[in-house]
Amino acid sequence: MSQSVRTRPEGSGQALSEAYDTALLDLDGVVYAGGNAIVHAVESLATARSGGMHLAYVTNNALRTPDVVAAHLTALGMPTGAEDVITSAQAVARLISEQVPSGARVLVIGGEGLRVALRERGLEPVESADDDPAAVVQGYGGPELAWGRFAEACYAIARGVPWFASNTDLTIPSARGIAPGNGAAVEVVRIATGAEPQVAGKPLPPMHRETILRTGAERPLVVGDRLDTDIEGAFNGEVDSLLVLTGVTDGAHLLAAPPQHRPTYVDADLRGLLTGQPDVTEAGDGFRCGGWTATAGAERLELDGEGAALDGLRALCAAAWTAAGEASCTLDGGKALARLGL
Repeated sequence: MSQSVRTRPEGSGQALSEAYDTALLDLDGVVYAGGNAIVHAVESLATARSGGMHLAYVTNNALRTPDVVAAHLTALGMPTGAEDVITSAQAVARLISEQVPSGARVLVIGGEGLRVALRERGLEPVESADDDPAAVVQGYGGPELAWGRFAEACYAIARGVPWFASNTDLTIPSARGIAPGNGAAVEVVRIATGAEPQVAGKPLPPMHRETILRTGAERPLVVGDRLDTDIEGAFNGEVDSLLVLTGVTDGAHLLAAPPQHRPTYVDADLRGLLTGQPDVTEAGDGFRCGGWTATAGAERLELDGEGAALDGLRALCAAAWTAAGEASCTLDGGKALARLGL
């Protein structure tokens, strides 16, 4: 994928599981939510795998180890090995290992996923700023992470120790709703120290590099539900992406997306891997997909036609993104989205 400004979702005559050799799948909001498999995920991924597509699970959550994530996916009906799970903990551990000596001590502010990843890279996790660490690493530590851990990071950073963060997602989905993510915890340390961490996770290049190194993907397709991590990460890595609408992104966010947040393909859920994607074509002053035609008026997006709601959304994306160019679309699409039930 080139980094030219995308003005419409692309079409594919092949099923995406045939057009790409590896699916780089986000977890929360794509494969599962609140610990339970999302509808259609298990059977869709099984079909894609049986057709020869390699499935890799890529997560910014640094708390759980690949073994634990793989066991969870397997229990949900998606057989997975630890080697098929790539975490931001692994990406940040590699980043640290390239800047400190082998065997160096690293102060861990987070969970077991970080400790395992550091040991894999020949580094020694420690718990105190007084343990003479060569680096500080911060990752999601779960809701029970003690406030004193942030102070420990601050003490080390104030002494000149370099600071790394697995990711900066401000929120994380939970069974009860949206909770503070590692990015919120990073802000605590940033405010207290005035320092800036080196960040590894999506959407930044270290995470994409880690994923490609571990999967060997040649024609990867990023599959995600978040525009600012999954889709932007694909954009930065210059690979194609599929946005599924089972997570945090809704139609309004998609229409307003700036270029780096515009996915190659859009579908309702992971069944989109198993089908081709319809073309969006120019039609007069607007764009047509399936039975729908969308145009950009002076103040709002207009939609006319009937048929599958997703076809209407794809046509609306083309109208919105073309009108916005390199900016975010500010045209009102409320009536059009309501008509589609989105």
